[in-house]
Order: sequence, then structure tokens, then C-alpha cells
Amino acid sequence: MITHIQGKLVEKNPTDVVIDCNGVGYFINISLHTFSELPTGENVKLFTHLLIREDSHTLYGFTSVAEREIFKLLISVSGVGASIARTMLSSLAPEQVLDAIATNDIVTIQSVKGIGAKTAQRVVLDLKDKILKVYGLSSISAGSSNTNKNEALSALETLGFVRKQSEKVVDSIVKENPQATIEMIIKQALKNL
Repeated sequence: MITHIQGKLVEKNPTDVVIDCNGVGYFINISLHTFSELPTGENVKLFTHLLIREDSHTLYGFTSVAEREIFKLLISVSGVGASIARTMLSSLAPEQVLDAIATNDIVTIQSVKGIGAKTAQRVVLDLKDKILKVYGLSSISAGSSNTNKNEALSALETLGFVRKQSEKVVDSIVKENPQATIEMIIKQALKNL
């Protein structure tokens, strides 16, 4: 699977981009949130998700790993396809999507074009526990400033550390240094775990 693409941004549209990576142009579908965060004509890195169907291979790109993970969670829900997930991430910021699901805010989810009452309820029902388990309610409420913290916690969990222990250590690191990068948080946490 293609997890990221880094190269020169050749073409930028509100729904898609073309990135030239060593002479090969990759057409990547994006959300409006990603579009708003992209520079023009510079080297960019997009975290991608390759969706394979019997009639197509489609790349979706995101400026952050967190947005990509939310997209993957959304498309795992029955009745929510890639286009609806992309529309949701275009209408709402990734943090708003997480917050709406975690707090049973069906009205906000239903405000997205293409999502009815039943689909909104299914999204909350299917994803609330997963989101609370991975992100925790406190980090959702705090917003995007905790993206580095969440990514560091995911990395530590992947390395085999227990999430609750890691959370305590990472929380204290982020409290001392709110501007810490993911790498700094992980290195410091590894020393303290």
C-alpha cells in the first residue's frame, strides 16, 4: 500500500491534486480541509490511502496522519463510502468529526451533504467506542494541538507500551513542552517508560 507521497505539487484543485514524484504524476483525491492546508507549487508530503475496487484504484491524500485515520474509520462504517467520508472531512475539520462522534452529536454529522439520520446514527454507533479508545475524550476536546500527542501515543502503542502508562508520561511531557514535536515526545517517553 502507498502510505505517503512526497514531491512537487504540480496541480491543485479543491477536490484533487497532482504530485510529481520523480517524473511520475500521482492524481490524489483530497478534502477541502487538506486543500486549505496545502501550499502552492512547493514540495509537499501527503499521507495517502489507496482504495482498491474491482474497477478502480483510487488514492486519497491528507496533510496529517490523524485525518487519514479518521477517513479510514469513516469508510469502515456500512453505508459510508469514500466520497461521503471525503465530503464529511471537507465540511467539518477532523477534530469536529471526532468531537461529534464522541459526543453523540448526530445533528452535526447529519449536516453533511449525503448523510441522513440513519447513517449518522450508524457512524456514531460504530465509531464512538473506537474513537474514545484511540483518542480519549480529553484529547478530542482539546483539539488539534494534541495531534502530536496522539501520534506519539499511537507510535508507543505500536512499540508495545500500554496506552494508559504511555498517556500519563506523554501528558507530562506535553505539559512541560506544549510545542514538542512527535519525535521529541516519543524520545522523552521512551526514557521515562
